[in-house]
Amino acid sequence: MRLSLLKAGVLTCFMFLGVSNGEASAETTWPAKCASFGEMKPNQNPSPQHVNCLLTNAALEADIPPEVVKAVAEKESSGWRQFDADGQPVIAPDGGIGLMQITNQSKYDQEKLKTDISYNIQAGVEVLNSMYLRKDLPKIKGAGRHVIENWYFPVMAYNGTKPVNSPLKQADGSKNTDAYQEQVFALIEKNSFLDDTELAEFPFNRADFQYLTDSTQNIVFKKLEYTISGQMHTSTSLFKTGDRVVTTLATNLRSHPTSGSSSNQLAENTPLVITGDFVYDESVDRQNQFVWYPVKTADQKLTGYVSSAYLAKQLDLPSVSTVDDKDRVITGKAPANATVQVMNGSKLVGSTVAGNNGTFTVDIPVQKAGTQLTITYKDKLNAESPAAAIKVIDKTPPSILNINTVTNKSKEVIGKTEANATVTLSIAGKSYIKVADKYGTYKIAIPVQNTGTVLSLTVKDTAKNSSAVKKVKVVRVAPNIPVVNKVSNKAAAVTGKTEANATVTVSVAGKNYSKKADKYGNYKVSIPVQNTGTSLSVTAKDSKGKVSIARKVAIVRAAPNMPGVSKVSNKTTSVTGKTEAYATLKVSIAGKSYSKKADKYGNYKVTIPVQNAGTSLSVTAKDSKGNTSAARTLKISRVAPNMPTVNKVKSTSAAVSGKTEKNAKVTVKIGTKTYTAKANAYGNYKVSIPKQKAGKKLSVTAKDAKGQVSAARTVTVSK
Repeated sequence: MRLSLLKAGVLTCFMFLGVSNGEASAETTWPAKCASFGEMKPNQNPSPQHVNCLLTNAALEADIPPEVVKAVAEKESSGWRQFDADGQPVIAPDGGIGLMQITNQSKYDQEKLKTDISYNIQAGVEVLNSMYLRKDLPKIKGAGRHVIENWYFPVMAYNGTKPVNSPLKQADGSKNTDAYQEQVFALIEKNSFLDDTELAEFPFNRADFQYLTDSTQNIVFKKLEYTISGQMHTSTSLFKTGDRVVTTLATNLRSHPTSGSSSNQLAENTPLVITGDFVYDESVDRQNQFVWYPVKTADQKLTGYVSSAYLAKQLDLPSVSTVDDKDRVITGKAPANATVQVMNGSKLVGSTVAGNNGTFTVDIPVQKAGTQLTITYKDKLNAESPAAAIKVIDKTPPSILNINTVTNKSKEVIGKTEANATVTLSIAGKSYIKVADKYGTYKIAIPVQNTGTVLSLTVKDTAKNSSAVKKVKVVRVAPNIPVVNKVSNKAAAVTGKTEANATVTVSVAGKNYSKKADKYGNYKVSIPVQNTGTSLSVTAKDSKGKVSIARKVAIVRAAPNMPGVSKVSNKTTSVTGKTEAYATLKVSIAGKSYSKKADKYGNYKVTIPVQNAGTSLSVTAKDSKGNTSAARTLKISRVAPNMPTVNKVKSTSAAVSGKTEKNAKVTVKIGTKTYTAKANAYGNYKVSIPKQKAGKKLSVTAKDAKGQVSAARTVTVSK
C-alpha cells in the first residue's frame, strides 16, 4: 500500500475504529476467535489457515467482505507474509510494513505494525474502511458495503488513485488489467471463488476519468455512481445456520472440512441447508482462502462440508398467478424491488419491478393457449432466480371454422374446428359426437336428412370450453329420400310418400319396378311378394332427372313366407315344396282344397287329383298362430296329353269313347290286353273292345306323337 499517494487529510478521521494518540483504537476482540490455532510465535508467520481466520474475522468485524481483505493482503504481501524467511518483518522498498503493507502511517505504532500481525491487519482494515467512506470515490447505485463489487474503488484508493490505476487505458479505452484493483479482484475470483465465479464489471467510459497519463496528480472521477447490469456478489462468509444455498457447479460433499477427505458428488444447483458456522480447513498448512460450511442436502439424506467457493444463496421461485389466453397481465410475488421478467421461449414478453411488498404486475400481450411462459426475477444483486413455468390456460371457446354443405343426399357432416375438440351434432333431438383429429378435421356420419332440416353444431375443446351453437340447413339437390310404408312378406306393392309426380323405383334383387307418384306425392309400386328379410331399395326421381338417395327397407314377417312349390305337371298326383317347419299347407284347385302339415324341415307333400295342363293351383302356408302366407299361384304344366275323358261304359258297350288331344293314340287296357285307336282331328276317339261284365276296371291313356303318355284314367263298367 502506498498511502503517500492518498489525498492529504483522508486518513485523519477513521470512522470505523478511529485513531487515538497515534495508535490504533482500543484493543480488538476478533483475534481471540482464532485461539484454537494456538499462540502466535514471535517473528514467525502463523499457518495459512490461522491467517485465514485472522483476516476473515477482522473483515467481518469491520463489516467488509472477507474476500476483499484477503485479496488485498495477498496482493500486498505476496502470500500473507508478515515476516520473511529470516524472521524479519516484511518491509517493502516504499516503506510498506507487514502483511497489509501499511505505509507512512505515523498514527500507528510502527513497531507493532512490524511485530504484531493482528495489529497490522487491524490497521489495514481501518485504512480500507476509510477508503470506502470517501465521498469522492464512485459507488454502485443501490449497493451497500456487503457487495464485493462496491469495494472496487476503495481497493483502488488503498493503493492510490493515480493514473497508473485508472480502470481504462486513456489511449484506447481498453481495460487496464495492470491496475492494482483489477489485480486484487482477479485474486478474489481465483482464491475465494476458485475461478468458479466472475465478479460483475462496471460499464466504464473514458470520459468517467479525468487525468494526464504522466501526471502525479490523482484521478478526478467525473462519474460517482454506476448502475451494474451483471450479477453482483456478497461474501460467502455471511451464511447462517438454516440458510438455504445451492452449489454453483458440480462439487464434492466432504466428510471433513478438507479436500483430502472422502466425499459424495453433488450436481450443480444441488439445494443444501447450512447446519452450522463456517470452519477453516482442518489441514492448517493448506493455502485455501475459502472457508468450509457444514451442510445437509435438502432431502436430509447426506451431510458433510462444502467449500464456500461453490455456494450461493438459494433464490425462491417467484409465485405466479394463473394466466389464460385472454389475460394481458401476469401477477405474482417476488422479493421486494426485484426485476421480474416473463419469457416466451427466448423472447421477452414483459418485465416490471416488484413493489416494496414484493407484489408485481407485468403487462404482456395476449398469449396463445398452451404457451409455456417462464417467469424469473433478478434480486438487488442481479442474481437470477430459478424459473417458474406456467402454461397459458385455454379460456377461449373454440371456433367452428367451417362446415361443408349438407344436402338431402349427404350421409356425413364434414368440417374444421380446433384440434382434438369434441364436436356434437344435434338433429331432431338426437346427438352425434366425434372428436376432431390433430388438424381439427372432423367427419360425422348421420342419417340422410330432408331438405330444410336444421342441424345444430357445438364444439368443446380439450379445456372444456364450449362454442356457441352453429345452425345449418340441409339444402336440396334431388327429391328427399322417399318415405316407405312397412312392407311385409304378404305385400304385393310398396307404398309411401315422396315429391309430387316423382317417379319412384323399387329395386329388388337386380330387378326394378317403377311408378309415378300422384300430385300429392303418394305412390304405389307393384312388386312380387318377397320373403322376410329381403332388402328393397327405393328411390325417387324428379322431372329434371335428379335422383334421391336410396331408402333401404327390409321385408318384415307377417306370416310364413309364400311357400316354395315344385313343378306340378298334368301327370302329378301331389304338390311338393318347402315352407316353414310344421306349417299347414293348403292347395286350392277349382274351389276344392287339399291340406297337409310340413315336417320339421319345412318339407311338404299334398296329394291332389291329376290336373289338366293349364289348371291354376293356389298354395298357402299357415303357421301355428293362424297367420296365412300370401298364395303361391301356379299352372299345371304339360308333360304329356291330359288324362283322357271317358264316356260311360256299360256291360253292353262294344267300345270305349271319349275326348283327348287331337290325333292322340288312345289305349284301353283290360287286364293284360290292350285295345287302341287314334283320336280324330277334334280329339274324339272310339276304341273297340269286347263287352265286359259290370264292375270290370278299365285303364285309358293317351299318347301324343312324341310318345308322351298321359296319366291313366280308370273307369268301371256299369250294368
